[in-house]
Amino acid sequence: MNYDQIIEKLKSLESPKNVEGMARYGINPNNNFGVSIYILRPIAKKMGRNHDLALKLWDSGIHDARLLACFIDDPEKVTGKQMDSWSKDFDSWDICDQACTSLFDQTSLAWIKAFEWAERDEEFVKRAAFSLIAGLSVHDKKASDEKFEQFIPIIKKHAIDERNYVKKANNWALRNIGKRNKNLNKKAIKTAEELLKIENKTAKWIAKDALKELTSEKVKKKLNKNTAKK
Repeated sequence: MNYDQIIEKLKSLESPKNVEGMARYGINPNNNFGVSIYILRPIAKKMGRNHDLALKLWDSGIHDARLLACFIDDPEKVTGKQMDSWSKDFDSWDICDQACTSLFDQTSLAWIKAFEWAERDEEFVKRAAFSLIAGLSVHDKKASDEKFEQFIPIIKKHAIDERNYVKKANNWALRNIGKRNKNLNKKAIKTAEELLKIENKTAKWIAKDALKELTSEKVKKKLNKNTAKK
């Protein structure tokens, strides 16, 4: 499908009811056809990788088209300039997270951008930093523990940011690091315990929520199972 055909396809799948439902979960309803991600992913799979088309779909400003762009873009062709440009367009947590965990975390610049964006003021750009960390924790199988330990200081530093989309992504990043293996689990738990001592309600929320999962029997069993496989 070419660009015009894709836009027509998305329009044909428009669901005002879905848009209303998404809005209740904090997803921007503007320029949104309400097409489910479970419909978009199969469409993207049939389309295959197409960097130029992804850029054009993103520039449309249509929510659903931008999600498709995240799914079909070629991470090897994504540049730092593109990542910065797209991050400035983030206007919804789902667009931010899909760009970061379906595309950007597969690029060679993912680690660099995580550190850069963590220091930015814009809510969704800062969220993107922690979404990237969460994505890398799952998808970068070859990265060393030491590389992930480098993220701990920025997680701690920004744990006092009370903005909803930042604090939730910060928590997500800490939890995903702690679910990677036993060693990082201990590091993440220690970090959460340190956050508990900070006189800040956001840091305490991040810590308590992270500890609840990281010390759970479910996570312990998973980490023990992974260790046994090695």
